[in-house]
Amino acid sequence: MNDEKKQATASRAHLVAGGQYHDIDHARLSILTLLAGFENVRTTVASDYESLQALETANCLITYTCNVIASSPGVNAIEKFLRRGGRWLALHGTNSILAQNDHGRWFAPEDRAGFMRLVGSQFVAHPPIAPYQVTARKPDDPLVAGLGDFTVTGGDELYYMRLFGEIDVILDAPSQGAARGFVERDWPVDGRHPVLYRKRVGAGEIVYFTLGHRRGHYDMAPLLDYYPSLERGAWDDAPYVEILRRSLRWAVGAAS
Repeated sequence: MNDEKKQATASRAHLVAGGQYHDIDHARLSILTLLAGFENVRTTVASDYESLQALETANCLITYTCNVIASSPGVNAIEKFLRRGGRWLALHGTNSILAQNDHGRWFAPEDRAGFMRLVGSQFVAHPPIAPYQVTARKPDDPLVAGLGDFTVTGGDELYYMRLFGEIDVILDAPSQGAARGFVERDWPVDGRHPVLYRKRVGAGEIVYFTLGHRRGHYDMAPLLDYYPSLERGAWDDAPYVEILRRSLRWAVGAAS
């Protein structure tokens, strides 16, 4: 009998999937499909952080967003959830809020510091989407054990971020050049950037996985009615899918 069937009670997950500039439908469906593989997991779904009463009975919070941030009461609710032992799997754009200046350059506003400090990072910029090498800094961590270093063959956004507090970096990657189109364009050429990290909060924990960009033809509204490219990110790369699967197992309590 596997680990999921041994549990006598359901594990309650709350998924927040919503926002702009990404194929949220693909991410939502993919995450729910993986969660459906755990017989004991029951999931509630929202497109924003306005229904966080679900955290009162949830074991885990899973988020895939862009330009969707919790309000101050929401941040307090998430922190309370974590401190009592909850697990938060934060994916890709969870730490992203984006705006454009008068010259059309993207920047990361600093007016949601409470949320960003809780999650441990804030997206600032990314270099052009391209394949890049990911290095296992903690190769024995259960989320990545046996996988080793790997290349994101399909290309993805390498997040250049502001970091807050103590985080335990599991995967990282080297700088991939200038972040064209962003206000904070130039980054140290010898810099390294977290791709997967853990952060403790009270009795609970956050796992942040920055990979997972996805954009289709109709995901840049209202800026564009039709986006000419299809950006599939790491979703077709076996290491990404395996780490996502393990991260979900961790989140729902089926694996450490």
